Amino acid sequence: MISSHLNLIMSMAYIIFIVYLANSRTIDLTMEARYEQWITQHKRVYRSAAEKARRFSIFKANVEYIESANAKPDRKYRLAVNRFADLTNEEFGSTLNAYLERSLRRNYETFRYGNVTDVPDEMDWRRLDAVTPIKSQESCGSCWAFSAVAATEGINKIKTGNLISLSEQELIDCDVNGRDHGCRGGTTNGAFSFIVKNGGITMDTNYPYAAVDGTCDKEKAATYNAAATIRGYESVPSNSELSLMKAAANQPVSVLIDASGMDFAFYSGGVFMGVCGTHLNHAVTVVGYGTDYDGTSYWLVKNSWGKHWGEEGYMRMQRNIEAKEGLCGIAMFPIFPIA
Repeated sequence: MISSHLNLIMSMAYIIFIVYLANSRTIDLTMEARYEQWITQHKRVYRSAAEKARRFSIFKANVEYIESANAKPDRKYRLAVNRFADLTNEEFGSTLNAYLERSLRRNYETFRYGNVTDVPDEMDWRRLDAVTPIKSQESCGSCWAFSAVAATEGINKIKTGNLISLSEQELIDCDVNGRDHGCRGGTTNGAFSFIVKNGGITMDTNYPYAAVDGTCDKEKAATYNAAATIRGYESVPSNSELSLMKAAANQPVSVLIDASGMDFAFYSGGVFMGVCGTHLNHAVTVVGYGTDYDGTSYWLVKNSWGKHWGEEGYMRMQRNIEAKEGLCGIAMFPIFPIA
């Protein structure tokens, strides 16, 4: 009798084990199918089967993190699988966040918007046609150029009435004698200084983006084909979200942020309130601000990671937090061009 019961228990345990393996295999197959679909969508090509398998392991861990984060009921922002899903957080940071923090220089002119009192409760420069469509820096560490160009496009529209998409590639190829180093990183103030000394910057249709370091084509560059000019740049007082708001109410503003962290990489919508520090490693552009339906105030940020990241290329970052630096250090080094 004991032997019969033991055999029955062993048989049941075996069946449970087989069902477990089957279910586990089903889960793995589903994840593998998602991975293959993702590979096709993003046109990934790996050098070997071993590399593909390693990337699958990273992809699976990232997907599980995203799904776990989105399951939290109190989250005000969402994450989604995107083109960064086969990268570790370290790889993501080293590939895209290449702002040279050690090269920061401030221009301490009098803050021209310091005495502004009539500041609207919300602003969106897209509605005033002062923001060009979302662009993508791809796998080039050129965020500094995109941020400076977006701010220059904005002030040029405000001053001339013409919205012109300007050339980041001209900065990457030609702004090489100072603190800026193309796809290896640079500074927005260095970019503004170059535009001043260069006599302006040309259109991106004239000098299109290539996402690689190239040789300066002087015939295409603004020396002969200036589409927009500025006469300088000015810094917003550091660590003051109110000052940043005054500036952003009058024109798009280049800012630096700490964009490290998985939540930033996989952000897809809502007001971002994720954990981040103040190690400034990415340049973006504040193109407005507002308040969400639940009363959460935010900065409207234009990024350079393509329209499939975030809210069609934009992020809303929480505004008016307790830390004087602002979320992710957004208030530490705002800067804007003068036209």
